[in-house]
Amino acid sequence: MFRFNDANVYWSLYVLSNGKSMGRKRLAQEVGIGEGSMRRIIDTLKEWDFIFIKQTGITITAAGLEFLKQIPIRPVDIKVPESVMGDFQQAVIVLGVADKVKNGMEQRDVGVKMGAQGCTTILIRDGKLMVPPDWNLDEKSPAVAKSIRDTGLTQNDVLIIGGADNISNAVEAAVSAALELF
Repeated sequence: MFRFNDANVYWSLYVLSNGKSMGRKRLAQEVGIGEGSMRRIIDTLKEWDFIFIKQTGITITAAGLEFLKQIPIRPVDIKVPESVMGDFQQAVIVLGVADKVKNGMEQRDVGVKMGAQGCTTILIRDGKLMVPPDWNLDEKSPAVAKSIRDTGLTQNDVLIIGGADNISNAVEAAVSAALELF
C-alpha cells in the first residue's frame, strides 16, 4: 500500500524546482516518504511530463515548473518558535484565501491529522497581523510580526506554519492545511 498524499506530490515538485537532478532515494528522504511511495509519485509525474528521468537522476520539466507556479502556495523560510509547537517548522504562504479562514482551528486539525503537533495560521485583518480569531501579533510580538511581514504576506494571503518533531511532518502539515483551503 502506498502512503502518500497530495502534499507529498506538491513537495516532490517543489524540491525538484531548484533545477538540480536528484535520485529517487534522496528525493524520498527529502519528502519524508518511503521509496515505494516515491516510485509511484515519480511514475505519475513522468506520465504527466512534469519530470525527466535519466541515469543521473530526476529533473523537473518546464511543464512541471509551470504547474507548480499555478498552485498558489509559496514555501517561505521563517521560524516562529514562540508561536508554533514542535522542534521543526515549515511555513507556506497561501495566496488569496484569507477570506476562507475562520478561526485557524481547521488548519491546526489538519496538521495534527498529518502527524504534526499542529499548524499556526496567521493573516492580516484590518491591517493588523493576526493569529485567528483575535491574537494581535503586532501588539504581542512586534519582532515576530515584522519578520512575518517581511515574507511578503498580503491582506488576501494566509501564512500557515506547521510544527512537528521532524521536518517531514512539519512540511506535510503546512502543505496539507494549505491545500484544504481550496
